[in-house]
Amino acid sequence: MDKKRVLLMYISENSGHHHATLAIEKAFHKACCDIEILNVNSFNYTNPILEKIINRAYMSIIKRRPEVWGYLYDNPGVIRKTQRLREAIHKYNSQKMRNLLDGFRPHAVICTQAFPCGIVADCKKKEARNFVLAGVLTDYAPHYYWLYDSVDLYFVPSERTGDRLILNGISADKVKITGIPIDPKFNDVVDGEAVRNSLGLAQNTPVILIMGGSQGIGPVMEIVKILNALKTELQIVVVAGGNKKLYRMLKKKEGRLTKKMIVFPYTENIEELMEISSVIVTKPGGITVSESLAKGLPVLIVKPIPGQEQMNTEHLIKDKVAIKADNLHDVGVFVTELFSNPASLKNMRDRARALSKPKSAQDIVDTVLKRIM
Repeated sequence: MDKKRVLLMYISENSGHHHATLAIEKAFHKACCDIEILNVNSFNYTNPILEKIINRAYMSIIKRRPEVWGYLYDNPGVIRKTQRLREAIHKYNSQKMRNLLDGFRPHAVICTQAFPCGIVADCKKKEARNFVLAGVLTDYAPHYYWLYDSVDLYFVPSERTGDRLILNGISADKVKITGIPIDPKFNDVVDGEAVRNSLGLAQNTPVILIMGGSQGIGPVMEIVKILNALKTELQIVVVAGGNKKLYRMLKKKEGRLTKKMIVFPYTENIEELMEISSVIVTKPGGITVSESLAKGLPVLIVKPIPGQEQMNTEHLIKDKVAIKADNLHDVGVFVTELFSNPASLKNMRDRARALSKPKSAQDIVDTVLKRIM
């Protein structure tokens, strides 16, 4: 029997889209040993120069003018006006994509971002290619750039997400509610006491985890100062991500605060840090949120980026697993309230676990394998 081949596609290294493909890849290898996986940064593969330009433009917008991104994101008027531009970009990148498809000959293509999904969908439709094409949504609100009739499967975080796809013309039998794929290690039992000991943290003092996504974006330093000024007894763990300037600034503060604080740059043991935390203060990226839910970790959201993060925020607030701080002062208020009301904190933790889908990557893999085996 021909060895099965699966092509995974994302954009941007160390992004949520990338982490999702890594989780799916790990789940494939766990489920089936006789399979070949190719995990590709599609933007970098088809046009590395354009990737750098777009990434820099995106980071500049969300740092300086996030409201502009909110206007552009999933705006029907913008989508209509940019239709020809998107078609031109697809056409420009399609030859390299064809070369990749011809060389690897995948039985399934799984995309965690809409850009590669659209190019592959065009190739599949125009050239009658015979493989399963799946889109994996890593945010709770699907946007119009995901809508292609040649996509065979859509893996979505929630029923509400699926309903919105169906309302936009996607056949209900294509929509599978699996959750956002996260690394299977978030299912593993973690010895929280041992983790605290290894980090030099007190066993009985609550820990607050602060994250700003893979790029370390947001008012992290201000949040640290606010938490440090609280009368509430707590410890602080910060993950600065790829923000080297933020990491250096925080390291200078480490040991000088009244609260115990530990600072990490990028780290591979997020599941351990989440295990020992009582609350996470973060941007509501889909992967971070899904990992938090799997660990039963209530989410305190600060300054979500207009667009996908704002939509994620609305979704989480409806499910009562998150609180949004409208200003930085509210961060201290909410933390104080949560720690002074253990029953409320426990209810949020219980709801988070109930809402979580920690086996999401495995469920995606099982569905795809049934289609191709």
